[in-house]
Amino acid sequence: MSTNSRFAVAVHVLSLMAWSGEEPLTSEQVAESVNTNPVVIRRMLLELAKAGLVVSQTGSFGGSRLAHDPTKTTLLDVYQALECRGVFSLHRQPPSRDCPVGVNIETVLGDVLLEVDSAVERVLENITINDVVQRLKPCGGNATSKTMEKNGRKKHFDEKQIALPALRAGAKSRRARAFRTA
Repeated sequence: MSTNSRFAVAVHVLSLMAWSGEEPLTSEQVAESVNTNPVVIRRMLLELAKAGLVVSQTGSFGGSRLAHDPTKTTLLDVYQALECRGVFSLHRQPPSRDCPVGVNIETVLGDVLLEVDSAVERVLENITINDVVQRLKPCGGNATSKTMEKNGRKKHFDEKQIALPALRAGAKSRRARAFRTA
C-alpha cells in the first residue's frame, strides 16, 4: 500500500511557478526540478489548467505559469483540482457480515474518515502557494555546493546560483510579453 504523491508534486510545480514569477516554465524545466519525466508534468499541468490554476501557451515562447496570484491559491484548491478524495479509504473488499466487527466497521470508519477529511481540508484552506514559497526562501539562503548523479552522469551545481529565470537567460522579457499579448 503506497501513498499518492500527486498532491506533493502539484504543490512543488505551483511553488516553482510562483518562485519564477511571470516567467513561463517548460514541462522539461519543471520535470528537472521535480526529478520526473516531462510527460508526467504535462499530464498534471492539464489537470491544473482545467481547474484554472495554471495557464499554458505552446510554441517557441511557450510554457506554463500560475493563472492567479499565489496568495490567492490555497493548497485546498490544489487538493480539489487533483480530485484527491479522502486521505484514507475503506478496504476494497467488503468485510464479512458474519463477523461482529466486519458487520459495522465500514459505518464506524466512514464517520471517522469524514472527520479526518474535514480536518485535512481545514488545514489546506489556510495555506497558500505563497506561504509555501515563503517557507522555501530561508532554505535557499544557504550557499551550498552539490553534486547530483543521474543516469551515471554527475551534475555539479551551486544552490545559490539556481535562479529560475536564469534557466532561460535572455528569454524572460520576450516570454512575458508573448504571454501578455496572447
